Amino acid sequence: MYRLAVYGLLTILAYAVILAFWGALFFTGPQLILSSGVLYLTCVSSNYLLSRLFKAQTNVESSTITALILSLILSPFTKPSEIFFLVLAGVLAMGSKYLLASNGKHIFNPAAISLLILNLFGVGLSVWWVGSSIMLPVVSIVGLLIVRKLRRGHLFITFVVFAIIMILLTGINHGFAPKDLSVQLLTSWPVFYFGTIMLTEPMTTPPTKIPRLVYGAIVGLFFGASFRVGPIFSSPEFALVVGNLFSFLVGFKRRIVFTLESKVQLSPDTIEFVFIPNKEFSFLPGQYMEWTLQHKRPDSRGNRRYFTIASSPTEELVRICSKFSDKSSSFKKALKVLKVGDGIVGSQLDGEFVLPEDPDVKMVFIAGGVGITPFRSMIRSLLDTGQQRWMILFYVNKLEDDIVYKEVFDEGKAAGLKTVYTLTDIVKVSEKWRGKVGYIDENMIKEEVPDYEDRVYYLSGPNMMVDLYKKLLMDMGIKQSEIKTDYFPGY
Repeated sequence: MYRLAVYGLLTILAYAVILAFWGALFFTGPQLILSSGVLYLTCVSSNYLLSRLFKAQTNVESSTITALILSLILSPFTKPSEIFFLVLAGVLAMGSKYLLASNGKHIFNPAAISLLILNLFGVGLSVWWVGSSIMLPVVSIVGLLIVRKLRRGHLFITFVVFAIIMILLTGINHGFAPKDLSVQLLTSWPVFYFGTIMLTEPMTTPPTKIPRLVYGAIVGLFFGASFRVGPIFSSPEFALVVGNLFSFLVGFKRRIVFTLESKVQLSPDTIEFVFIPNKEFSFLPGQYMEWTLQHKRPDSRGNRRYFTIASSPTEELVRICSKFSDKSSSFKKALKVLKVGDGIVGSQLDGEFVLPEDPDVKMVFIAGGVGITPFRSMIRSLLDTGQQRWMILFYVNKLEDDIVYKEVFDEGKAAGLKTVYTLTDIVKVSEKWRGKVGYIDENMIKEEVPDYEDRVYYLSGPNMMVDLYKKLLMDMGIKQSEIKTDYFPGY
């Protein structure tokens, strides 16, 4: 996701530079290039120094993203004396990550809090020029791609609806025509840039859907409001900071250091990592965290990944597992050689891919590869707490050797679990194999799940697999509302 944000913001900036050289913006191309360079150098260098000062793991992409966000909001400098304020904006943004933080996790969107502080002291650099109508085509495409990647469409739509309502109410009260206001809102305000790129920042948004909807509504209302109280006045940055405060109150407020206790080779290319957390934390079976692993020379994919927690909340040790290939990223390579006693940081607990509260709900789990991890967490939790559910698990792998956590699922019979194993490499299937062969299809589901129309389906695995099986289920008449998919932004 972070790589998409970097490339997307660079695309917007490149488009703006072309427009500036063409004379379509109120500044020149060289001014924008130099200002962006100043912000980039400031954010990267100050973030590096602060991470050393606070002895914190730094996220290599975050300073770049913040610099790009600010570059598209702040007015480029026109004389040397104005460079100071750009540097100040970058330093404030990076400083907020370390000074305005709780348990190692920043509370506010760095760009937004920086702009708000500058506003409070009368340094009005935030002109939000990226919201001009000529920028809209590229901004909307990039923004919607990010929203789609994050699966935050509900958040963006909620924000837009409440922002429009508030802007219309405010505008009508001042004598403006609703039609003119609506057109201006969507074409000449930073709605798309703000709502798709800044509002959706994972670290400062609530972890579950209902709080996220409330968060979007709060930010939308303040975004569309018009007021001034002393040095405080309505602005996009103020709206986002207010929303961040709400998110902090309802969200996961910790960054946890996990120390490697052991590694287990689960299959020829899959390794389980078992960690000791430095503090207790609670989670629901099926949820995931963002994991940051500091390592030398990270590649363009950065030093952060999302992994579902494979262990149960009932277990003291925390488990994740990952599949490795010869062309692994720098993160994966560093993770693979992690030694006992080494640490990795976990934050941003999230996910609604969890068991229903009603124990009578009948479920079908479909997992492919390491997409099995949330189900391992669920089954282990049910076994440890003595619960029973109506569950059928389809576990798809290429080879028999790829199957992991079989002992947990065999034990899961005591919790009401029926497991159907199927192998897709037909040529290499052993004569002793007693499971299914081939990909899951309609006939296999109907054979193993006679009451398939009365169940809720959970899909977890590579995105392509999840999309294919989701389509299969919908073609079978299963409602989309009865199909849950694990959020998987990529390793």
